[in-house]
Amino acid sequence: MSAVKLAIVYYSATGTLDAMARHAAEAGEKAGAEVRVRRVTRQASQGDRRATDSQAAQAEAETAPATPDDIVWADAVVFGSPTRYGNIAGQLKTFIDSLGPQWGQGLLADKVYAGFTASQTLHGGQESTLLALYNTIHHFGGIVVAPGYTDPTKFVDGNPYGASHVTGPDNDAELGEADIAALHHLATRVVTVAERLAG
Repeated sequence: MSAVKLAIVYYSATGTLDAMARHAAEAGEKAGAEVRVRRVTRQASQGDRRATDSQAAQAEAETAPATPDDIVWADAVVFGSPTRYGNIAGQLKTFIDSLGPQWGQGLLADKVYAGFTASQTLHGGQESTLLALYNTIHHFGGIVVAPGYTDPTKFVDGNPYGASHVTGPDNDAELGEADIAALHHLATRVVTVAERLAG
């Protein structure tokens, strides 16, 4: 059986989602998947600050832009977005909205999907952001594979809908052990379930 093809498609305004995507990719590869990491092209807005951290800026420059083909190629897709008023960022939504032709051909159905997010505050809309993302997945005919409470790490990070991180008011809180463990569990679970579906 060929390896599961996992696409990690995300938008990052400050570098946090870049780091989260890298950890998810690492876990996906460790689980045996062929992984594509793709960023959604930045569309400048007044409130959108570029990453000033050189590592985050380098990650952004080195990550290929997402295309509809990345979603069609994949057996499983993990989307990442910062929270925007309890919803996904407009940049990621614009990319998802561009998938109409692929959706119309049924090319987005029967794939495994999940998500990760970050916000400045603990109750900054992380769960509603992931749930809003999953509304789209239902329209795709996709299979949402949220982590639930299927691993002890979920009782630490407390988010059964996906993986999430609190950045703090200055967007400078680095990912902690619990954040990384949640991302690893999420990606591993997505790959495992996709393998079972393929089998």
